[in-house]
Formats: sequence, structure tokens, C-alpha cells
Amino acid sequence: MAAVAAANAGRVPSYGADDLSARLQSKACDLFEKDVAMFPVTTGTAANALALSQIVAPFGAVYCYEAAHIVTDECGAPEFFTGGAKLIGLPANDGKITPAQLSRAMGFADEMGVHHVKPAAISLTQATEWGTVYSLAEISAITHLAGQRGLPVHMDGARFANALATLRCSPAEATWKAGVDVLSLGATKNGALCAEAVVFFDPARAADFERRRKRAGHLWSKFRFLSAQLLAYLEDDLWLENARHANRMAARLVQGLKTLPGAKLLQPVEANEVFVEFSERVTQALEAQFKFYRWPLHASDDGVAVRLVTSYATAAEEVEEFIAAAQHLTRWES
Repeated sequence: MAAVAAANAGRVPSYGADDLSARLQSKACDLFEKDVAMFPVTTGTAANALALSQIVAPFGAVYCYEAAHIVTDECGAPEFFTGGAKLIGLPANDGKITPAQLSRAMGFADEMGVHHVKPAAISLTQATEWGTVYSLAEISAITHLAGQRGLPVHMDGARFANALATLRCSPAEATWKAGVDVLSLGATKNGALCAEAVVFFDPARAADFERRRKRAGHLWSKFRFLSAQLLAYLEDDLWLENARHANRMAARLVQGLKTLPGAKLLQPVEANEVFVEFSERVTQALEAQFKFYRWPLHASDDGVAVRLVTSYATAAEEVEEFIAAAQHLTRWES
């Protein structure tokens, strides 16, 4: 917010021809250790949909997790902006798809020939919808398969900073050095006002992407306000500082919850999301005090799965308050 206010001074050229936007492009190249093409937009849905539209034909297939954000949470935007490409979701208990699954799915497409959509891209979510994190080896195994098939790999990085904080590697190592071709770089979930970006690790692959962005309504005339946010986000490692804090709060939360009677941890906590199962009674009581989602991806006769998300703004006191409430309710129930 301070960076946005500071950018609101004087007169500068519009539509990205300003010094802040030039600095952002330079910063992106330094950050990823190579020449990249970065295109700021205002939402993660726009970043994902436009990125996929650049690399997938209307008759193409995008392979992803069956409950990936592009499948369940973007109201058909990827299909719309690709002109009709099909999202083919693969099951995964932890949100991470595998090379074996991809090989089978693409083998089926080969057998069906012209009657089936053509394998066109793979999309990975990092960190995943289940809060798990692909290791560098897991990413590389998938991108190796993609390379054999001549397919580009897209990464939905809405929580990329949280994954990076867990992996403890460089942004380059977590993306193009592991074979990723295009990244939707998230910032809004990690502190920005309204700023995301599409990053192409081969600028040639981004030919005419600025027209896709313009057609989608994501080219701001006062573009400097987008660039100012992303610069403030990336400079001095603020994005990683925010993500580390969120991850620490999630780790503290799970430490307090995993020993509670009747509570069941559903996934390893590797970023800033905690998935836990409570009884219906405990869930209802907690809902009266706190805001969180019931998680429909986990069906159980024993209880209710909920998703608890920490952020850059989560205070330790808030975590302790939730733990204390859950402890009281579960002990009373037992």
C-alpha cells in the first residue's frame, strides 16, 4: 500500500511505459536468473486462463489435478480464453499428479486419435490445493515426460512463495531449471492489493501475449500501480518473509491440533494450509467463533473436513486462540 501511494505522484507514461514497470521487468529477470517476459494482471484467474490460452489450442487437453483451481474455482475461464480446450483432471489424494497417471491419460488420447482432444499442456499447482508441495524431483519427473511429448508445463503459483519457503531453493530452481515453461506468479494471497503476473521463461513463447491481456481487460492505463505492488512484493525478499510467516503460523497451528482427541490431520502441512477432521458438533461450535471452509474434497462418515489457512497477516495470538477453542471442545466431547 505504501508503494502504491508513492507511485501516485507526478505524471508518467501510461500502459506500462513507465520507469516502475521497466524496473519490474529487470527485477523479474534478476530474480529468475535469465531473460523472462513478465506480464502483470490483476487476478489469479486471469493469470491462469491467459497463460493457458497462450500455449494450448482450442482442440487441446490440459492435464491437471481433478480439483485444481483451474477446474473448480475459475468459472470456466480457462476453457473460455483457450477457445474450448478441455481440462482433464486426474485424481490425487494429496493434490499431486504423477508421471504414471499422465502417461496413461495421454496414451488413451493417442489411441483415440482425432476423436479425442490432443494432449497440449500440463498444469501443476504449487503449493497444491491440499497444501502439499511438489519436490523439485517430482516437478522434474513430470516436466521430463512433458518434454518427451513436446508439451509445455504451466505452474499455477498462487501460493508459489509459500512453496518456495518450504523448498528453500531459488525461484529459478523451482521453475525453469526444473522444466517449467510458464508461471502464474501469485501475490494477492501473500500481501498484494491486486496484482498477479504471468511469467514466460522463454520470451519467444510470449509472442502477442500483450494482446491477449488487452482483450481480457487486464491492461491498466495506470499500469504503474500494478508494477509498484509487484516491485514492493519482490524487493528485499518481502514475498518470502510474508510466506515464511504464514508457513510458521500453519506449523504452530498443526502442532496444537494434531494431538487433540477426535481430531484427524488429513495431509502433511508443507505450506500455509491445514486440513483437519473434526466431529460435526465441534465443527459447528468452531464455526460460531471463527471463519473457515468445510472441505468437500474429503468425504468421511466419522466427521467433517475443514480447511484452515494462515497468511502473512495471521497473528500468533489468533493461532493460539483457535487451538485453545479446539482443545476445549474436543476434550469436552471426549
